This record gives sequence, structure tokens and C-alpha cells, in this order.
Amino acid sequence: MSNILNVQNLQKVYSGGNRELTILHDLTFEVKKGEVFSIVGPSGSGKTTLLGLCAGLDEASSGKVELCGEELTRLTEDERARLRNRKTGFVFQDFQLLPTLTAIENVAIPLELQAEKAAFERSKMLLEKVGLGDRIHHYPSQLSGGEQQRVALARAFVNEPEILFADEPTGNLDEETGEKIIQLLFELNKEHGTTLVIVTHDMELAKLSNRVLRLKGGRILESEIS
Repeated sequence: MSNILNVQNLQKVYSGGNRELTILHDLTFEVKKGEVFSIVGPSGSGKTTLLGLCAGLDEASSGKVELCGEELTRLTEDERARLRNRKTGFVFQDFQLLPTLTAIENVAIPLELQAEKAAFERSKMLLEKVGLGDRIHHYPSQLSGGEQQRVALARAFVNEPEILFADEPTGNLDEETGEKIIQLLFELNKEHGTTLVIVTHDMELAKLSNRVLRLKGGRILESEIS
């Protein structure tokens, strides 16, 4: 099985005033195509920073990230954005839906950026699949937290990404709603054959993964088969 994500000697350093703060220290690991890969660790361990670097949302201070066969350090910001839109999906803790757009308009955004003619047709189909067929014209403010995260899931899968990054996808949800969202996430992931990279503090969620990477203080403690 080939790798969809390769990370080599990755470091992230923030400079402020006369001091430097190293968030990530010399990380090396890989994610294979089709696997579910979780990144766990306490608050402040660098999980979200690492996810952002792997997805090309931020630039590393040193080291290399290869995503879907492209070395991110060699791409311009615009090229990274195009790669993300074509080949990746995102699910965030705080949903990140645009408040002035309806559910179906939010889901259609990645396809509209690609000038996909069937954007709304595919968006409607996915919203029906996540149980929101009767809510497609509702705005985020008219939806519960669980419903908003369902919209975010539909948006993440609508462009049929090769890899999906999920940052604490149940962090703002109660336990019961969170369990339903995870069930949906894994069902959609299996159906689409997507690689899934999850940042989570939820060890029960991490146990559902093929592999778990443990971070502490910006360093890898261990990588294990779960």
C-alpha cells in the first residue's frame, strides 16, 4: 500500500520578540492510502499545528511534507490551495460554515470553485445521505450543532477527496450527537475509500483507527497499531 502523506524531519518554530518557541520537533511519519490515522495528545502538544502543516494550511519552518504526491514546500500558496480543493476535505471542531449561505450552498462551495456543473445536485444527494434532505435551504443559525456538523461532513466529502483531515470533529458536541457524527464519518469514509486523518483527545475514537500517533510537547511519543 503506497503512502498518501509523507512527513520528514518536520519542525515548526514561532518567533516572537527575542525568543523562539518550537511547537513541533523533528517529526517523521507516513500515512498509507485508505487508512484511518489518528493523532492524539494533551492540549498544547502540537496536534492542530501538525494537521495544518500536513494539509498545507501553514508552512513548516523546516522539513518536508509530501501530500498526494506533491511536495508542499515546492508549491506556491495558490498551488497549495488548488491541491487542497481538488484532493482534500476538512472537518473542524467549530464547523466553519458560512452563516450567510444555506446548507446546500455551503456544501456546494468546493465544487463551485471547480466550476462543477452538477454542484447542487451532488450537494443535495450528500445532504440527504447525512439525514438533512429536509434542511437543505436552512441557514447555519437555524440548525443545531449536530446538524451543522452533518453539513460540514457533506461538504468535506462532496468533492470526493483522496484524504480528509478532521480536527476534533466531535469537540463541540454532546456525547450522543458526537457518536452519531463519528458513525456517519466512518460510513462516508468507507463508502468513498478516503484516507482519514483525525486529531482527537477522545481515546475511544482513536481506537477505531488503523494507527495512532501520540504527541507530547511537540514530539512523537509513539506510533502504534490500534
